[in-house]
Amino acid sequence: MSRGTATVSGILYVFLVLVTTFFAALSCAALLSQAVRTSPSRTWTRNFNALIIGASYALVGGASVFFCLKRRIAVHRRLQRISKSYQRPAKSDFPTPVYQYLRQEYARACLITYESQPKEGFQEGWGKPGTKYADVRYRTTLLHTIREIDQLAHLVIPSHPPLRPHMRMLHHFRWILPLLEKDDNGLTPLHYYDSAIQLVRHASREPTEVEFEIGMRAATDILRTLNECRLEMLESTETDSNNSMYTQKVR
Repeated sequence: MSRGTATVSGILYVFLVLVTTFFAALSCAALLSQAVRTSPSRTWTRNFNALIIGASYALVGGASVFFCLKRRIAVHRRLQRISKSYQRPAKSDFPTPVYQYLRQEYARACLITYESQPKEGFQEGWGKPGTKYADVRYRTTLLHTIREIDQLAHLVIPSHPPLRPHMRMLHHFRWILPLLEKDDNGLTPLHYYDSAIQLVRHASREPTEVEFEIGMRAATDILRTLNECRLEMLESTETDSNNSMYTQKVR
């Protein structure tokens, strides 16, 4: 039950109680008035009928309140006995036919879920389900590597120019080009990476898995080379610092 439905139900319940109480009080007053008018003395004194009427209404009102409170307390206690944490239903919690029906429905739902999973189909620009590239979008993943390479390039070369939108990678990372190894065709990983980024930026079609792998392999090679250069710089700085401290001690 939603919160709005519970609120409306509570308001209607209170309204029904008030209406019932009003008409009960009105009928009680009418009967008491009639008992007074029909008595020989026309007073409340020694009016047995008025006493019976008042006692009857009081008894009915007390019994009504008692049963309402009893019901509320019983429901509250039952709700308190319900565990707040999840508990797996056991076979003893259900009648045997109900338990068998639940098992059949659960098995049927699991089978439908398994059969409805995509197996052969795939969407262009996304990794195939069941492979290591599942749920990977090629275009977004390749574009995210630009920021990673740029941050590492600034650590190796502090004077590296800032990244500009839509600038070719071959031009932006030209300062790290001498650090990269060339293959048999005379091309560095930066050349392959530039081609992959140009493709995902400007091509109307989505990149294929082969093109994505070429771009990611080139990005990994560039990052590995920059990391090696950074580690060499740190080792060289530490060695120079140790030599300087040793020279000062000798002097």
